[in-house]
Formats: sequence, structure tokens, C-alpha cells
Amino acid sequence: MSDRIYNVLFLCTGNTARSVLAEGILRKDGAGRFTAYSAGSQPKGSINPLSLKVLGTYGYPTDGFRSKNWDEFAVPGAPVMDFIFTVCDSAAGEPCPVWLGHPMTAHWGIPDPAAVEGTDIEKEAAFVTAFKQMLSRIEVFTALPLKKIDAMSLKEKLKEIGQLEGAASSKKDIS
Repeated sequence: MSDRIYNVLFLCTGNTARSVLAEGILRKDGAGRFTAYSAGSQPKGSINPLSLKVLGTYGYPTDGFRSKNWDEFAVPGAPVMDFIFTVCDSAAGEPCPVWLGHPMTAHWGIPDPAAVEGTDIEKEAAFVTAFKQMLSRIEVFTALPLKKIDAMSLKEKLKEIGQLEGAASSKKDIS
């Protein structure tokens, strides 16, 4: 008997940076347990190149991403989500579509690396910081005993993960 695979959707406004980083991280680190997706309320239509550069630098997938509207996941025939995480404050405050299957939701806000102004090095450093913050949250999430935890406790754990402040990753190769 195979274990259940959970669908996870990461939402942001533009679907170019934070939600893409989260999708890439969970695609690799949650492979076989989770299927990761990302979308935006007002997608920009392209992925920020620094998102892909940082994912690739740390050994995460860089292919198959596209900036898409969250409405794609709220129609009949779309994958039914088990979890939906907003990763930017503006998306968390927007009226969301009605999600099929009534997934667990939580807000995991992270500062927008694409909003950083400065040198190329400063901009890339902002993406690395966002990547590491998202990585640490996803590590905690994927370690949860989903089959053994009741819905109320799970909802509280998801909220706590979203309140983690720049927790250092336990991965040795991320520095």
C-alpha cells in the first residue's frame, strides 16, 4: 500500500520569487510525499531569474516553472489541494478563490526579495535569505507526522511554522 501524496500550493501576488522558491524546495525535499505548486493573485507572467539562479545554486530544480494565476487551482479538474500557504502579506490579505476540498491554510510571510534595491550582489543576497527562510519552514513542515496529528493541532503547527523568524536550516550544505 502506498503512502498518500499531499498537494501543496504556495501563493504570492506576482508568482515570481517567494512562491517559486517554495515550490522548488518542496519539489525536491518533499518528493514522494508532496506535490508542490505555486501561483499568484496577479501573476507577472515570468519568473524572476534570481529565483532560478538561487534554486540552481543550492541544487534545486529550475525547470518547469511559470508564473500563473491562482484561479487555475480553483476550477473543476484542478488538483485538489491539501495545504495552501500564502508567502507574502499582500496575497494573505486578498480575497482568495473558494478552494476545492477545503485545504488547511496558513500564512508564511517572508519579505519580498524582488523588492530589494541595490547592487546585483545585494539583490542576490536577498533571494538567498528568502530561500533559507523558506527552506527552514519547509523542513519543519515536512517533518510533521501528518498521518498522526489531529486537524486542530496541525492547524496550530502550520501557524507556528509561519512565525519562524529566519531559523537556520539544519542542512549542512546550506550556508
